[in-house]
Amino acid sequence: MKKYITIVIFYFLMMSCNTTQQTTSDKNKLPENAVRIANDTLEYEIIIIDIGFDTYLASIAKPISFHSLSFLESKNRYYVTIWNQRARDLSRYNPNIYENIIEYDSSENYGLEVNYKLYNYFKFVEYKYHQKFY
Repeated sequence: MKKYITIVIFYFLMMSCNTTQQTTSDKNKLPENAVRIANDTLEYEIIIIDIGFDTYLASIAKPISFHSLSFLESKNRYYVTIWNQRARDLSRYNPNIYENIIEYDSSENYGLEVNYKLYNYFKFVEYKYHQKFY
C-alpha cells in the first residue's frame, strides 16, 4: 500500500480557490505553482502549494549538494517538531501558515531530494512569512 506524506500549504488568498485532492492516478496534474516532492521508490510525496516556493528553490535555496543527508534529516526532525506544535496551537499561530500536521518519521529514509525540499520549505516559510523556528 502506498504511503504519502502530504503537506498542502495555501497562500492566504488561495483558500478561496478550488482545491484538488491528489490521487495516485492524477499526481502529475498539480495545481499551478505546486511543487511535488517525492521519492517514488519509497512511495512518499509532499505536495506544497504556496506561491513562490518553486521560485525560491530555483533562485535562493542552496544547491542540493550543499548539505549532507544527515544534516537535512537532523534539521527536518527539528523543524517538523516545531511545525507540528504550532499546527496544534492555532490560537497562537496563524492557521493559514500552519494548516497541516507533518507526519515525518525520523526512522524512515526519505532520501536526499525529499529531505532537501522539505528543509527548504521550512527556510521558505522563514523567508516569506517571517517565522522563526526556535
